Amino acid sequence: MKTTPLLIMVAALGLSACATNPTGPSNMALPGTGKDFNVFRADDLSCRDFALTQIGGKTVNQQYNASLATTTAVGTVVGAAIGAAAGGGQGAAIGAGMGALSGGAIGSNTAAVSGMNAQDKYDNAYLQCMYAAGHRIPVPASMARTYSQGTNAAPVTTGSGYYPPPPPPNRPR
Repeated sequence: MKTTPLLIMVAALGLSACATNPTGPSNMALPGTGKDFNVFRADDLSCRDFALTQIGGKTVNQQYNASLATTTAVGTVVGAAIGAAAGGGQGAAIGAGMGALSGGAIGSNTAAVSGMNAQDKYDNAYLQCMYAAGHRIPVPASMARTYSQGTNAAPVTTGSGYYPPPPPPNRPR
C-alpha cells in the first residue's frame, strides 16, 4: 500500500517526460522568386538562428523541460510540507509523493503551454526573417492578393492564391 503512490508518481513522470516539441519552424517557407536554392538554405539557417535568439537562446524542448522540472519540484515541496503538517513523518513522504504526482500533472500542462508559446514566437521570428530575406511564406487564402501588371493597379483579392507577392528587391540608398 505504501508503494502505490510512488509507482503512480513514477508512471506519471515517465509519461510526461515523453512529450516533445519541434526543434525548428513548424511552418514552411519557400524560395523567393529568382532565389537560388543554396541562398535559400543559407537564409534558412540564418533565420533559424535568429528565431532561436528571439526566444532566449533555448530550444523549445529546453524551455519545456525547464518548466516541467520547476513545476514538479514546487509540487513536491508543497506536498511534503502539507503532508508533514497533516500527518508527521509518514505524512510528509505521502505528501511529497502526491505533491510530485500533482506537480508533474500540472507541470506537464504548464510546460506544454510554455512550449507552445515558445514555438509560436519562434515561428513568427523565423517567418519574418525569411520574408525579409525575399522568400515566400504561406498565408491563408483569404489574405492572399494578386496584383495586375499595371503600375497603379489596385490589388485584386482572389480565393486561389496562397502566397503574397515577394518583397521588393533591395535598392541602393
